Amino acid sequence: MNFFTLLAILFGFSFCSLFIGNGPVVIQALHKIYPELQSLENGNDTTEIKQLHRTGFHFQPHRHWMNGPNGPMYFKGIYHLFYQYNPEGAVWGNIVWAHSISKDLINWKSLKPALSPSKPFDINGCWSGSATVLPGLKPVILYTGIDTQNRQVQNYAIPANLSDPHLTEWVKPDNNPIVDPGTEVNSSAFRDPSTAWLSLNGHWNTIIGSRSEQTGMAYLYRSRNFLNWTKVEQPLHSVPNTGMWECPDFYPVSHFGRFGLDTSVMGNWFKHVLKVSLEMTRYEYYTVGKYYPMTDKYVPDNTSADGWSGLRYDYGNFYASKSFYDPMKKRRVLWGWANESDSVQDDVSKGWAGIQAIPRTVWLDPNGKQLLQWPIMELNRLRRKIVMMLNQKLVKGQNVEIKGITAAQADVEVIFSFSSLDNAEAFDPSWVDAQAVCSQLGSTAQGGVGPFGLLTLASENLEEFTPVFFRIFKAEANHVVLMCSDARSSSLKDGLYKPTFAGFVDIDLSSKKLSLRSLIDHSVIESFGGGGKTCITSRVYPTKAVFGDAHLHVFNNGTESITVEYLSAWSMRSAWVN
Repeated sequence: MNFFTLLAILFGFSFCSLFIGNGPVVIQALHKIYPELQSLENGNDTTEIKQLHRTGFHFQPHRHWMNGPNGPMYFKGIYHLFYQYNPEGAVWGNIVWAHSISKDLINWKSLKPALSPSKPFDINGCWSGSATVLPGLKPVILYTGIDTQNRQVQNYAIPANLSDPHLTEWVKPDNNPIVDPGTEVNSSAFRDPSTAWLSLNGHWNTIIGSRSEQTGMAYLYRSRNFLNWTKVEQPLHSVPNTGMWECPDFYPVSHFGRFGLDTSVMGNWFKHVLKVSLEMTRYEYYTVGKYYPMTDKYVPDNTSADGWSGLRYDYGNFYASKSFYDPMKKRRVLWGWANESDSVQDDVSKGWAGIQAIPRTVWLDPNGKQLLQWPIMELNRLRRKIVMMLNQKLVKGQNVEIKGITAAQADVEVIFSFSSLDNAEAFDPSWVDAQAVCSQLGSTAQGGVGPFGLLTLASENLEEFTPVFFRIFKAEANHVVLMCSDARSSSLKDGLYKPTFAGFVDIDLSSKKLSLRSLIDHSVIESFGGGGKTCITSRVYPTKAVFGDAHLHVFNNGTESITVEYLSAWSMRSAWVN
């Protein structure tokens, strides 16, 4: 099938992915470069793969470096995950589009890489992109290539055999690139084409991350045939002083219910979400707003900041995310990369680096101001032994161990309640940075209502533990809920990045209850506060609280007594990732 025949078929939904990396172009945003460690001849592929701190139910390759998801996709009964991968070492470099498939988003089988640098338009790098399933179930990958001039250009690839549901082989036609930066765009800051969507006027649209000086922006390109793309005069959206925008994601969310929407849906009964990954901060932020297809503009609502201090998917180790629409389950699913927090030497020694966070279902909060996130329901199939706790009162300074589960690999859901908020500490209006507040107050300093929560990956004598907890304050007009995941006491090992992560939880406390769910998996703790309003992922590396020596507690260090109204903790089986 020739190129024009294939791309004459365009209609359908799609998915995108992420940029990460460097190469001959000097863009060292996310990764320091270690040329001497990038390849097997220097990195020694005979290195024993260390099992300590490897996860049991998160996605990660058997060995070597992995960073962001290059977009998931559902095709003919199979979920596809592409991701940035170094097949020759445990540091960033030699990046290919690795490819794995699954029937349930939990258990995975790896295939040969889908894309590798090989042609003039990508010889210096196959960076992030997206995929669109065209009419007739015909997928097309869009991705950023680094060409012979070290420019970032946008290319496409197609399956070699559409009858193969595994999409094992991909072809990169020679008429690439299909989007050239030209002279108008900074060719060293022009990457990560998003999921394409179809407008009512018959144009396909995609956004590409960029910057002009320090103004971050999402350039909008349109095409009638998916081949010939034209840059719209103005970006879809831009924000001063935010720097380079990576991995832009743009999709609709319904005003009502949890069901997801195809990226190309049109109407007045939904809002749009624009997410970008900020190169300068290594955080992501998103806004909820209104898309005006007739004028090619996106206007955020005024309910959250449009910039560094805005809403985040996750306030911890979570970057380069990508969502996709799952037509079988009628949901939008979010993937994100949880990078390591240990040293390069540690990664080389253990033979691997990088995991993917558990896929999350995302939908619009009924208040219309933010998203809610929750682990996909398929994860529950890995639950086995359960321990429960009901109506356990915790007075000031008390902690109670949850015994009978494998605390190093567990899924914990808990509802805390409190009889009064009268003892809540006063909230300082200058506390706009939740992470700074968490760092200042911590989990052990006595408060009024809180700190209370979980002590995860705790050693027997609490030399090591990672607390995930709430603290409630009284502001002038309402109460403010702070959620923290504090890695400072997570390990006795030196040389680790052990930060506090935190976010505020916009929640009504009239019920005097707060919920928390934490997924604990050896070196990662993913936590969802307030039913998924605030999410925090932490990477930790305990030395004592490992395998069967890990413990789990509930605790309260506030003067107000807290009741564990309901707690369920499950030991988790390992997923199958081959």
